[in-house]
Amino acid sequence: MSSPGQAGPHPQYVRGRIVSSGSRLDDGVVAFEGGRIRYAGPASQFDPAGWRQVDLPAESLLLPGLIDTHCHGASGSDFSSADEEGARRAAGFLHRSGTTAVVASAMTGSREDMLATVRLLGELSRDGVLAGVHAEGPFLSQARCGAQNPDYLLAPDTGFAAGLVEAAGGHLVSMTYAAELDGADELVDLLTALGVTPSLGHTDADAATAAASLVRAAERLAQARVDGDRRRPLVTHLFNAMPPLHHRSPGAAAACLRAASAGRAAVELIADGIHLDPETVLTVFDLVGGANIVLVSDGMAATGLGDGGYVLGANDVSVSGGVARVAASGALAGGTATLLDCVRGAVAAGVPLESAVASATAVPAAVLGLAQETGALCRGFRADLLVTTEDLALTAVLRGGSWLDPLPH
Repeated sequence: MSSPGQAGPHPQYVRGRIVSSGSRLDDGVVAFEGGRIRYAGPASQFDPAGWRQVDLPAESLLLPGLIDTHCHGASGSDFSSADEEGARRAAGFLHRSGTTAVVASAMTGSREDMLATVRLLGELSRDGVLAGVHAEGPFLSQARCGAQNPDYLLAPDTGFAAGLVEAAGGHLVSMTYAAELDGADELVDLLTALGVTPSLGHTDADAATAAASLVRAAERLAQARVDGDRRRPLVTHLFNAMPPLHHRSPGAAAACLRAASAGRAAVELIADGIHLDPETVLTVFDLVGGANIVLVSDGMAATGLGDGGYVLGANDVSVSGGVARVAASGALAGGTATLLDCVRGAVAAGVPLESAVASATAVPAAVLGLAQETGALCRGFRADLLVTTEDLALTAVLRGGSWLDPLPH
């Protein structure tokens, strides 16, 4: 047998409890070669001749590599302000933490800064370091700006939006927008025509406006779909940066819940125990189902580091007790947990393990149009895999068929 981290010329396989595609197989094998999974299924049906087994601890779980559709950085680097070295350092830390596919989120900033940011992040996506780019703004609500700098918020501008798509070199996968702003419908039409998923968020919209915008986005995505992909609009970190749900004023949150329950949208949840109460996380899973939920980290530069001062886009951020807040306003400023931490948080809240894992793998893969490439342990898929203990402590990470160096303890 060989150990994770050892390179070898032979095809390899691992044996353990597979948790993938919403189900669990207690005695499974995943075999991989050339960066692709060649077998994933019951150990009893696998012929090990010609394969090298990788030695794993007993009772190991085998999970698909996690996919984070909303992440601002890690390891001291902020994707919105980092140079290439810093962005690569953040991505590398996240890969080794179990997030094998990272969509880098760009904060609202000046036109010049945003264009430069998405251009760099697009180049890193082309190189395979990142899985795409998410623009969190700049077409957001002043009243619900959260950690976004209000000085740079704009009314929807299709010319600027098209410029961001072009600067990202085809790798802009999603954009957060506020549905109530003048020009939001035209923005949705443009984004969907260019292959970008609209993500409703940082919005002060009422329920009717939010519902109509999600219907429009879903219809436009259906019209523009390619190769059978079923794309859906996203909701950026449900409940955060939108009006609280009130029984006489349900607001955007109610519309988003209804759309997700009907399968017309997928809602992001930050299950880090800070952005949402665990009971809220469990309630949303019970109401709309894990197939309509995307777990995200919303992680920022402090992820992987301790308390102190950091930056998030144009903002100075103070982290205390693992909670990141904008120094000037006190608003929550992203998270400091990894996506695997958030999966643990969802499970601790009472969400079944299989459902929590799917919401961090198969569901975001489908949202990104990658459901035939990644997000599950299936033959022909990219060889992205996590080895964990039963309580989701990370043991090893396989990305693209290569074992990554472990994180220092």
